[in-house]
Amino acid sequence: MSDLLFALYPWIKAIHIVAFTAWMAGLFYLPRLFVYHVEQGQDAPDKAAMLVTMERKLLKVIMNPAMIVTWLCGLYMAGLPGVVDWAAVWPWTKALAVIAMTWFHMWCAGQRKRLAAGDLSTSGRRYRMMNEVPTLLLIVIVVSVIVRPI
Repeated sequence: MSDLLFALYPWIKAIHIVAFTAWMAGLFYLPRLFVYHVEQGQDAPDKAAMLVTMERKLLKVIMNPAMIVTWLCGLYMAGLPGVVDWAAVWPWTKALAVIAMTWFHMWCAGQRKRLAAGDLSTSGRRYRMMNEVPTLLLIVIVVSVIVRPI
């Protein structure tokens, strides 16, 4: 059985990377849609309706499944004996960054619901600033996994 688990490892890793890439793309794009929504949605109800649809589909069809697959594949790989040195610092910094990325995902989901309900009280500037969060977390994750500092 363990031979099969290790034989699947490269495939699971590839799926993990593809899912993570899709998740990141969504996390980069959804807050940008929020900026357009709050800055242009008040003046053009038809644009606001289109943005609500785009935001919902991006989150439900792409981001949620990508996040779930990323987590499942990551946990699979982390659970294989000898793959991760849990005494090192890098798996913990990566884990914290992935948890923070998940929090950001949930924050975006909450913002999507607020915007769909017509609450445009958050500024475009705030959404632009929040759009930098996934970039910072991506840097932590990649450096943790590739460079493995300390």
